[in-house]
Amino acid sequence: MTMDSLYVKSNAKRLTELGKHAPDTFKAFVAFDQLALAEGLIPKRTKELIAIAVAHVTGCPYCIEAHVTAAKKLEASKEEILEAVMVATALKAGSALAHGLNGLNAFDGTDDDELYKRSNMARFKELGGANPDAFKAFNKFDMEAMKPGLISQKDKELMAIAVAHVTGCAYCIEAHTQKAKQLGISLKEITESIFVATALKAGSALAHSVNALNAYEG
Repeated sequence: MTMDSLYVKSNAKRLTELGKHAPDTFKAFVAFDQLALAEGLIPKRTKELIAIAVAHVTGCPYCIEAHVTAAKKLEASKEEILEAVMVATALKAGSALAHGLNGLNAFDGTDDDELYKRSNMARFKELGGANPDAFKAFNKFDMEAMKPGLISQKDKELMAIAVAHVTGCAYCIEAHTQKAKQLGISLKEITESIFVATALKAGSALAHSVNALNAYEG
């Protein structure tokens, strides 16, 4: 390691130091994180794949390292992990595209005070018309990423719901929750996937605290 390194695996060992400064809060988070990732209606192995997808959206290298390692121990294959990464990629890109609907409204200077409306979805045609080749290419990629493979369509939709709660895209949350319902996925399963997303989003903030410790001491 050089003085120029901001992310190294060994930094993660410092996480327990937070427990010294805020013991009750630290214990509460650890308990929540363990419950969110525990075996439930969604198997732990699947939850780790969901966690990997979310970690690639939060961009936390510590979380990626930890959850890929955990998934591997649960016998998830490299191919399954990469499928999860592709779902995350599709959802992260898709949220940017979907927010383009709001961009169109902003450009047009609409007087509507409502920023998120289902009727905005009708403007997707305009996005496609502006750059049809790119729009078609994204749609093809999105369909390929979400179709069942080593990871089932059900699990990919649960993954998509989790990621959508991290990207904060209301259009994506609505679309993938409705799709999940059509596939017979229960609200309890959807809730479990949301808690995995919550744990990973909070966990990424916690994990980055080791950089804060290093910076404070520097």
